[in-house]
Amino acid sequence: MASSFPSMFVVILSLLLVFFSGSSRAQLSTTYYSKTCPNVLTKVKSAVQSAISKEKRAGAALLRLHFHDCFVNGCDGSVLLDDTSSFTGEKNANPNKNSARGFDVVDDIKTEVEKACPGVVSCADILAIAARDSVTILGGRSWNVKLGRRDATTASQSAANNGIPQPTSSLSTLISDFSNVGLSTKDMIALSGAHTIGQARCTSFRARIYNETNIDSSFATTRKNNCPSGSSGDDNFAPLDVQTPTTFDNNYFKNLVDKKGILHSDQVLFDGGSTDSQVRTYSNNPSTFSADFAAAMIKMGDISPLTGSNGEIRKNCRKAN
Repeated sequence: MASSFPSMFVVILSLLLVFFSGSSRAQLSTTYYSKTCPNVLTKVKSAVQSAISKEKRAGAALLRLHFHDCFVNGCDGSVLLDDTSSFTGEKNANPNKNSARGFDVVDDIKTEVEKACPGVVSCADILAIAARDSVTILGGRSWNVKLGRRDATTASQSAANNGIPQPTSSLSTLISDFSNVGLSTKDMIALSGAHTIGQARCTSFRARIYNETNIDSSFATTRKNNCPSGSSGDDNFAPLDVQTPTTFDNNYFKNLVDKKGILHSDQVLFDGGSTDSQVRTYSNNPSTFSADFAAAMIKMGDISPLTGSNGEIRKNCRKAN
């Protein structure tokens, strides 16, 4: 028995090494493509820069796609899948229909990345990188994006309808929605700062500008000029941040303090409740907001990724292989 102990110990040690090496491979890493696709970050940033040069709104669209991807069964590229006769994706879910944009930009990025490294980089990772690049190109702080996600072959319209925060959400609902995916109230407030760029549709803020009282009256009047009280003009747009709608800064929070949040779900962050102090901190300290936003984006990017042998690397971001 004594002589067999060392050999048994070696076997157990080997099994443990295999297990832990397998686990480490399944973790996201900022250097994941350093050998398999060393130019991926350059390729993505160049394509994002090109898109934003053509249309400033593209940056907000790409950032939003990453949010809407991660909030539905994790950051797995499911939001990019097109509907077919036999497949229902997430693009026609209520939070995305006639609203989510940037899919053509993702196609362009994927084409460039595939030229450099065919079959290596996932669409889910492209969304994560493009979101970071959109923020930095528009003036925000950078962060190191963790990579190694794989792409889902499935999607869930119902999960998109139920899981993505709505523009009419109350504070308690927002806190709950973010908590459900492992994000704290502090993360929620920081990530809401993404609304410092982009546009909102009239249909998403009509009730606020006509019915709510915690709104600056002149701001509401201005918004009414482009958003009739009836059923027309649903797709008319207004900036989420009235001051600097194409610059990533902390003016969104200054707007909330001034009662100029355009969405109900924006203004509830500063309405005499538990989140007021954090909003005021961000309105006064842009560097604090930038740091917290970057940390929250990294945390959001960690939501339930597919790794290892799960999922696939899509050749076309719009359809499973």
